[in-house]
Amino acid sequence: MSLFTHATTAAASPLNTAAAPLKLALGPVQYYWPKAKMLDFYQQAASSPAQLVYLGETVCSKRRELKFSDYLAIAQMLREAGKEVVLSTLTMLESPSELKELRRYCDNGEFWIEANDVGAIQMLQEQQLPFVAGAAISVYNHKALRQLLQLGMKRWVMPVELSRDWLQDILQQPLIADVRDCFEVEVFAFGHLPLAWSGRCFTARSENRAKDQCELCCINYPKGRIANSQEGEAVFLLNGIQTQSGDRYNLLNDLSSMRGLADVVRLSPEPAQSFEWLDKFQQKLSGAVAGHQPLPAGDCNGYWHQLAGLQQAHLKQADD
Repeated sequence: MSLFTHATTAAASPLNTAAAPLKLALGPVQYYWPKAKMLDFYQQAASSPAQLVYLGETVCSKRRELKFSDYLAIAQMLREAGKEVVLSTLTMLESPSELKELRRYCDNGEFWIEANDVGAIQMLQEQQLPFVAGAAISVYNHKALRQLLQLGMKRWVMPVELSRDWLQDILQQPLIADVRDCFEVEVFAFGHLPLAWSGRCFTARSENRAKDQCELCCINYPKGRIANSQEGEAVFLLNGIQTQSGDRYNLLNDLSSMRGLADVVRLSPEPAQSFEWLDKFQQKLSGAVAGHQPLPAGDCNGYWHQLAGLQQAHLKQADD
């Protein structure tokens, strides 16, 4: 079946996901890195255990170290290395030029699109192309999820603040249960959580700059800029117009609880040790290591357990 087989109904193309093992995905780089660092990262990704790789600028259109043609060349290189590649779109569109760039992504003719804005979904639906619905689409109920399936969605990235119990409940709803084999579920499992986007640039503001005179200062913060509470705790990370969780989300010890619910586990790239963590997830999934693994101080998994996000739950179900 062609990658771009037309499919406008949820029942058109069963994926047989029930018995499939969990796959590892590298999400799009959320931070602003120099071109050389980006190219090196994706060279490493080509030989990594990741089966899926997402490419593209999702935060700010002013970040132009890599152009569309660069991302397309990287995508082709990764595909030759045996990876499934998805092109990710901006989460917040604010100008005609950004719409024009979005159209280039949707018209690429080779790779699936992760739609992070409903404008991308409309463009893809007009062409009857399959797509991945990013977590920023914020689907919270089974009726909205079914609607996306009817528009051509083939993979759904669950909103990052929701829990395992919530995921289980929505997948058991009759409207979804009868089409569950027609789409994949992806869970954000590692990295600082993307929580919100704004028309303002918080990184520029932190340097007393106006948004339109930011001088691309985000590039000075390759892992975001910490915003501490008055007590000195890292509450948020500022990443341009995006606000992330101050603590890093880490579901390494919760992988067993995803089986039968999720199909893809996403790791969000960091400036250092991304591939070391990818190896740890792969070892956990393969059974090479078992039991509860020690995590760095500050890592959390609260949302997955229906707790405050910054909490670290040590529950029996979290261990293999």
